[in-house]
Amino acid sequence: MQINKAEYVKSCVRAEHYPTDGLPEMIFAGRSNVGKSSFINSLTNRKQLARVSSRPGKTQTLNFYNINDMMYLVDVPGYGYAKVNRSLKESFGRMIEEYLVERDELILGVLLVDYRHKPTQEDIAMYSLYKYYEIPTLVIGTKKDKVNRSQHKKQEKLIKETLDFDENDVFVAYSSETHEGREEVLEIFEDLIQQYHEVLAEMALEEE
Repeated sequence: MQINKAEYVKSCVRAEHYPTDGLPEMIFAGRSNVGKSSFINSLTNRKQLARVSSRPGKTQTLNFYNINDMMYLVDVPGYGYAKVNRSLKESFGRMIEEYLVERDELILGVLLVDYRHKPTQEDIAMYSLYKYYEIPTLVIGTKKDKVNRSQHKKQEKLIKETLDFDENDVFVAYSSETHEGREEVLEIFEDLIQQYHEVLAEMALEEE
């Protein structure tokens, strides 16, 4: 899958503001400073599509990005930043959960965790939320270039064990610096988009 178009469309807080054109969507979640903006920029090959903020936890809305007029990438607030007050964190949580529950167009939950470290309790909670709502999940281990190659298997094992990883899901270690893992992720996206349209076509035939 080659990305020729990647552009910001809108920011939403409530379901009535979500896009209405029926394109499949993939939600991206991760703790503050996990490298989510850098990952999105690397994936789309755009330097500033998602703005890399010096203030962690700055994203306070669901941000929708149109990719090739084929899908939306949905960037959600980073979690786990101490300076974001409790009520704000709770409203973020409600916003994300509403999206997971309501959104028929959602085809993939992407969870970004720091490849260098054991997943946090909040990482575990986010992964569990995806699993509770039976959302196929791609776990991205960010900052792969910061980990010695000899430690890769150990780190992947630690992350999977900590998350109680579902073997039906996929794990990809990724470097936004070198773009290692990019082609693998884009291939996963392409396959899921194709499956989404095949399901829609089958449903349309059944309704005739």
